[in-house]
Amino acid sequence: MTAAHEAQIRVSEIFGPTIQGEGILIGLPTVFVRTGGCDYRCSWCDTLHAVDSDYRDQWRPMSADEIWQEVSRLSGNRPLTVSLSGGNPAIQPLGTLIKRGHRDGYRFALETQGSIAKDWFADLDVLVLSPKPPSSGMETDWDAFDTCLRMAGEKPQIALKVVVFDDRDYLYAQAAAARYPDLPVYLQPGNHTPPPPNDDDARVDIDGIMDRMLWLVDKVTGDRWFEARVLPQLHVLLWGNKRGV
Repeated sequence: MTAAHEAQIRVSEIFGPTIQGEGILIGLPTVFVRTGGCDYRCSWCDTLHAVDSDYRDQWRPMSADEIWQEVSRLSGNRPLTVSLSGGNPAIQPLGTLIKRGHRDGYRFALETQGSIAKDWFADLDVLVLSPKPPSSGMETDWDAFDTCLRMAGEKPQIALKVVVFDDRDYLYAQAAAARYPDLPVYLQPGNHTPPPPNDDDARVDIDGIMDRMLWLVDKVTGDRWFEARVLPQLHVLLWGNKRGV
């Protein structure tokens, strides 16, 4: 496929190096490629600028080579982990980008809700599947989720991550973990003060988030759910709702 006919990837933002703020790779130096577009509309979405089509004029169509030039520039050509996020990055044609980066020794991690499966999942190094709990207002298609697992196959390291706001979400997380007992499970207290799309200085209720973190820790330990790992959104604790960090 020539560059002129290469599938374009809708990009909301590319930034870093920074640290991964959540989940299985928390704290790891990372460059983020955030794609635009999502098939979900979660009630507490904290990246509406990359989700809502009202902001599509801010998304830039880019080729894999154009994206790679920016990733290489930001990382100083030193291999690190590239996080593919969104929105739902599974919507985008990311297979060529992953192959390009692997040639230079970079690793690729992707997080998705598990609603759309792609064959290039098998080329990832890390796949985080984050089904959305009842508080999101979305419903999980477990057949689609299972297809994502089949597409990933044996290569990527796969983890289950669930955002938890309340008891219903907690029960949902337990049921999801029971459905996939071989997957490590990460629980994340939800941020009930997500930013408006155009205001990354919006107030964050850190005290409220930490109260939910403590509640979640008490739930897990009280239930003797020793397989679960409870982690915060580290980037929210450090930078609030600021973008590009």
